[in-house]
Order: sequence, then C-alpha cells, then structure tokens
Amino acid sequence: MGRKSSGISPVVATVILVAVAIVIAIAVAFWASGLVGVFTRFEKIEIVAAYPSGTGVVVIAKNTGSSNATVDMIFVNGRPCRVNGLPTPIPIGGSVTFNVPTNSTDNPNCVIPGGVTNEIALHTTSGKTYPVAVLVP
Repeated sequence: MGRKSSGISPVVATVILVAVAIVIAIAVAFWASGLVGVFTRFEKIEIVAAYPSGTGVVVIAKNTGSSNATVDMIFVNGRPCRVNGLPTPIPIGGSVTFNVPTNSTDNPNCVIPGGVTNEIALHTTSGKTYPVAVLVP
C-alpha cells in the first residue's frame, strides 16, 4: 500500500514563486515610473529679454519646462492687453517674441506710460503668470 508522492519539490516551488514575485515587482516599477513621468511634467517660462522698441515693448519668452505652454493673455500693469496672435503655444525648449504696443487707441489697457517702470506679465492657460519689469523712456 505504498503511495508514491509526485509533485514539485519545495525548492523548485520556492524558485518559481520568487521568480514570479520579481517579474510582478518589475512590472509595477515600470508602471509607477510611467505615472511619475506624467505627473511631474511642468511648464516654466523664462523671460529672456524685455526692452522698448519703436512701436511697443518686445518680450522674448522661452519655455524651459518639461511640458508645452500656451500664453493666452498679456497683462500690462495688471490690466489685460489685447495682443495679436494670442493664444500662442510655446513648445518645450522653444521661444516666442511678443510685441506689446505702447500706445494703442483701440486698446486703452495697452497704454504703457513712459518714464516709469512698467510690469508686463505673460499668463498661460495653466493659470501661471510670469512678470517682467520694463523701463520705458
């Protein structure tokens, strides 16, 4: 009445369980790193230059973040100013030049007084504002 036991030895079963656990851990790590990459993207606009020109103030902005940015409004001394070409997308690593008029008859918010420091701010669709101070002679 001897029964032969057949099956997997405990050592082989342990090796299989450890291998499956390692494969699952690697899969979870890759999935989590993908999520981290999605949630850590950010926009960061740097004002490279801002200077008065003959017809307005030239503002050069560069996106140094890890996500695309879109400038949807420009504020002059805290008031929204209508500028042609808005909204303007700025790709990652790209730069854009804006010409803000200093004296616009159809847009009184764009009047930039001379002899004082004026604040020009770029506003993006994500809700961030990037200000720069410009002295207009």
